[in-house]
Amino acid sequence: MSYKNLMELETRDQHFHRERSCLRRFFTGLCLLVIICFLVVWSYVGNERKKHPPPSFLSQHFARLSNSPNSSSPSELSSGEATVSSFYSNFGISLEGYSILQQAVYWDGPDRSITNVSMSTSPAHTTFIIENLKESYQTGQELFVTLHAKDFNNKSKSYGGDFFQAKLFWSKTKASVFGEVVDLLNGSYSVRFLLPWVGLAQVAVRLIHSSEAVQVLKHHRDTDSDRVFFKGYYEGQGPNNTRLSETVICNVKWDKNGLESMGTGDCCCEYSDPRTGETWRCQRPKLLPCSALVYHSMGGYRNRLTRAENMFMKQTNKGINGDRSIIKIFQPHENETTDVTEKCHPGLHTPVPAGFYLNDVWTSFVCSTRHFTTQTTTECLKDKHIYMMGDSTMRQWFEFFVKTVPTLKQMNLHVPYQAGPLIAVDVENNIDLHWRAHGVPLRTLKTAFANLHYISNEIDDQAGGPHTVFIFNLGPHFTTYPLDFYTRRVLRIREAVLALLQRAPGTTVIIKTVNTGYKDIFGSDWYSLQLNRILHWAFQDVGVYILDVWQMTACHYSRENIHPGPVIIKNEMDILLSFICPQ
Repeated sequence: MSYKNLMELETRDQHFHRERSCLRRFFTGLCLLVIICFLVVWSYVGNERKKHPPPSFLSQHFARLSNSPNSSSPSELSSGEATVSSFYSNFGISLEGYSILQQAVYWDGPDRSITNVSMSTSPAHTTFIIENLKESYQTGQELFVTLHAKDFNNKSKSYGGDFFQAKLFWSKTKASVFGEVVDLLNGSYSVRFLLPWVGLAQVAVRLIHSSEAVQVLKHHRDTDSDRVFFKGYYEGQGPNNTRLSETVICNVKWDKNGLESMGTGDCCCEYSDPRTGETWRCQRPKLLPCSALVYHSMGGYRNRLTRAENMFMKQTNKGINGDRSIIKIFQPHENETTDVTEKCHPGLHTPVPAGFYLNDVWTSFVCSTRHFTTQTTTECLKDKHIYMMGDSTMRQWFEFFVKTVPTLKQMNLHVPYQAGPLIAVDVENNIDLHWRAHGVPLRTLKTAFANLHYISNEIDDQAGGPHTVFIFNLGPHFTTYPLDFYTRRVLRIREAVLALLQRAPGTTVIIKTVNTGYKDIFGSDWYSLQLNRILHWAFQDVGVYILDVWQMTACHYSRENIHPGPVIIKNEMDILLSFICPQ
């Protein structure tokens, strides 16, 4: 690694922190009271003390629209703040609610310039200990673990921001439970485990990304969105009745963030959706008109990581050394139980842990779920119109139903299977099951552009009612974009869901969160975690079911995959069906 590259990285970091510091000053007065009043407890990082209030990602976006790029006067900053207020109020979000969102996505980071990779967190030197280890425990009790982060020189770190995941497990009984990691912001981390099963257990901790790698991820998410790009296929009539075809590069239209590289002015064809207000943009073809866009596909990946950044990203998803003591767990004498008896209903909070595996069966702590057979699955779906929309992880749910319910017959719509739309029908039990991919951006094989609908538009087009179930997810295809872009998309969906529930209160709406799986610059779990937090924030008070699969995919013994194996899918579907048909 050259000295020049390290200095370039340090200069960029210093410039970034100077800009962020300016924005903090104007937003501090607005958020300070709310920050004091609201303590947000997170699944991975708890902020028990704050060095600074979190930066406002959306105010940065609108400040660029409202003000000159280099301006920082109070009047101009107030204009940006007013734009943020207006934007959120249009979606029914108060400034108080916006402040809570800022807290939810805030992540601590280095408090100094990182001039050498050796200063980053070393998985080999970082260790964990079990606090006050006992000879035995009872189910329902808690176990606490402390993590001490160290760099490659075996020096203790003094700041937080590392992304750890922890679980308690026992392989022989296929048991596991997710651990809650709290960042103490001083290089140490506390992990809390619930002991839910009778038997034995051990602790396992992984460093997913160092705090320094997280800064690399954040920098590229905010400034380098076109590292994933797409293709638009134009077809039309040429001279002498020939058929012309042209292929160009496409992406979302969003100011800055690397998406301006296609050019300005008359460079591009723009496709604005009147209902969502979103614009898809393609380079203008040389011969054909903009109206000749027919197909869409994934284009490719651009890896623009510097040598230093690549080295920060190499130490990914590494196991941490620590206390391997065997934990002995017994049934309490009072025969207490951790079973949840509350029926599944909208608006339920997802605790940590949200449940646990034992013998490959997930027991939920969210609400009372049951395990469905082929017969009870069919009975639950009877007389239901089920609309699924999202990505390939949602398509896995469609595939599960088609395989499980023998009377469900999939129809051939003569479309590419990867993007759909897909439909299966059970005339005997009056079930129709639909799946289609969400709108662009979508990493997919070549498919008809007209078939890629925005989720909010699909919801707007549904009458709803007690026989209608709408299920959607939104995540992996948005990991390379700034949080303000994703938040805008989610808030438009929220608006559509509220309108649906207003006109048809009996409609069931279920949201699936993002799976764990990706660990790179194009789709890291750290990106997905932040998207999950935005989803929870946006829909916590809307009257929908949020099926949070994050913990289910993170703590299972199988190798993490963005497309989980059959065991995990079956347990997810048991929860889904328990939402549709509560006990």
